[in-house]
Amino acid sequence: MELNSNQIQEILPHRWPFLLVDRITDFEPGQWARGVKCVTASEPWFSGHFPQHHVMPGVLILEALAQVGAVAVLSKPENKGKIAFFGGVKEARFKAQVRPGDVLELECRLVRERGPLGIGEAVATVGGKVAARATLTFAVER
Repeated sequence: MELNSNQIQEILPHRWPFLLVDRITDFEPGQWARGVKCVTASEPWFSGHFPQHHVMPGVLILEALAQVGAVAVLSKPENKGKIAFFGGVKEARFKAQVRPGDVLELECRLVRERGPLGIGEAVATVGGKVAARATLTFAVER
């Protein structure tokens, strides 16, 4: 099942400039989600994050992964209208730079949930090569 940007905004509370997912390409509520971020030179962070050598900040790659994971969590009927908050990041690794023109492919699989808390395994790729991976923890508001 695919979601466009308007449909994503029905699930996530994020808006420009902090909505970092352009499209959800497929997902299974409560299990996993895949999405994309089309990185452009007009992103607001490039004016200050190495203006002479544009590189997407790693923390924003993690945020994009978390937003894709939040779609998986918040698309469950019982979580409709709620917010998923970052609980932590473990084992984050950055393997490649993400630059304007790249299509950042994002995937998050939920591996554990206990009440409002959960863990997701997330990976971001560009052109089939891993750009970043991390274990993300979250808490859904009650």
